[in-house]
Amino acid sequence: MAKLPNKKSDSSATIGFEAKLWLTADKLRNNMDAGEYKHVVLGLIFLKYISDSFEAHRAKLLEGHGDYAGANPEDADEYRAENVFWVPQVARWSHLQASAKLPAVGKLVDDAMVAIERDNPRLKGVLPKDYARPALDKQRLGELIDLIATIELTAASEGEKTHRSVDLLGRVYEYFLTRFASAEGKNGGQFYTPSCVVRCLVEMLAPYKGRIYDPACGSGGMFVQSEKFVESHGGKVGDISIYGQESNATTRRLAIMNLALRGIEADFGETQEDSFKRDLHPDLRADYVLANPPFNDSDWHRRDDDVRWQYGVPPKGNANFAWVQHFIYHLAPQGMAGFVLANGSMSSNQSGEGDIRRAIIEADLVDCMVALPGQLFYSTQIPVCLWFVAKHKGADKARGLRDRRGHTLFIDARKMGTLIDRVHRELTEEDLHKITSTYQAWRAASPATHYLDVPGFCKSASTAEIAAHGHVLTPGRYVGAEAVEDEGEPFEEKMPRLVAELEALFAESAALEETIRGNWRGMGYGR
Repeated sequence: MAKLPNKKSDSSATIGFEAKLWLTADKLRNNMDAGEYKHVVLGLIFLKYISDSFEAHRAKLLEGHGDYAGANPEDADEYRAENVFWVPQVARWSHLQASAKLPAVGKLVDDAMVAIERDNPRLKGVLPKDYARPALDKQRLGELIDLIATIELTAASEGEKTHRSVDLLGRVYEYFLTRFASAEGKNGGQFYTPSCVVRCLVEMLAPYKGRIYDPACGSGGMFVQSEKFVESHGGKVGDISIYGQESNATTRRLAIMNLALRGIEADFGETQEDSFKRDLHPDLRADYVLANPPFNDSDWHRRDDDVRWQYGVPPKGNANFAWVQHFIYHLAPQGMAGFVLANGSMSSNQSGEGDIRRAIIEADLVDCMVALPGQLFYSTQIPVCLWFVAKHKGADKARGLRDRRGHTLFIDARKMGTLIDRVHRELTEEDLHKITSTYQAWRAASPATHYLDVPGFCKSASTAEIAAHGHVLTPGRYVGAEAVEDEGEPFEEKMPRLVAELEALFAESAALEETIRGNWRGMGYGR
């Protein structure tokens, strides 16, 4: 059983406890497939969260101080008014944990999920409700409930305890999403974008406030990171409005739970839906688009007369430029988009893709291109790139942006990242800072923020330069070779030294070759 810090522990001591919880929970899944077990675990974590939040608010109502004087703790509206889910008695965690050892625990969890959906319309059809199935070991389910019950920190005050508990549950949920994506491999990539990639997108766009849209939102990681960004820069939940769409029903439910876990409201439309078959937000003009759509999707729905194809009809065999044009179509006049695409989108000329890319470049929409290293994603080992598109690249004093018209920034980050295992790489804090600060410096109007091209890493190129390269957007074409450090040694001294070193290496090589041949001859081989 994972043990969490006691009340004397500093919060920094909790780092790594998510991994301990995962190891214990993973042992409990027995032979269950990770994709199936994912919903079992994440559903229980969500249930624990809303129960904890409910009990914390109920305690305030029972005390009846200040604004809560005379409040009825059994009135569901008292909770909804504070954006807290009403949890009926049968769904409260204390009730479930008391029944964790009973053979009927699976049915009790299902009943809890049904009751919560019944009393909270926002969650209708969202929660997993198949805990009573025979294939799910009820003893292990009870042990999992006991394990998740440990996700809690004691604190000096109930308010602090509630905040830490919710933060902790959010961390566990996010960590488990990561691990399930890894365990599922290719399939896991359908719902999860690595957090370092999401952070790079969010911190480059800096969405302080406004409408944020992701039409291929997966489990909602872009939205969660956006809210974290806003709060870390002095804003608050509610400064941004969230709009999402997801075609996979189970993934959409994960997204709703992921955001509800953090008290974030979002408009995901009335159901799951393919963004090309049916755009659930047709009139939305977003301030920010953040997305990681399916790479090189060949199985997508195209209507040739679609109003979104403003720069050319995308080919049926690849949806990359359908997504790009969908993002652009949904941007507000001052809007910006940051999204992930396969590297082929930067250079492909197949089936008219080059013509569409040229039209987008000539419209002066491409603000920045970032080439990322490979092995960042669970769903694919291929390297990918980040596109940043701006509807308006002129000076914007309100946002502190300089006039960038006619120019695009190229960043080559292919050499960055650190391997965390044999097949997965992550961008470090230093990597993220270098990439994002370079982009912010290039955009900034402030003279105190000075941008310089760095050979081998970044280059600000004109639209004419891009045209000279055939409208290819691969950063390596523009940033050039990395500068070699000048050691200050005069050429007339350096060249003889290098020649002498080379001669010595040749001599050493010849001696080694003769030794090997001698050994062969001694064994009766060779001449």
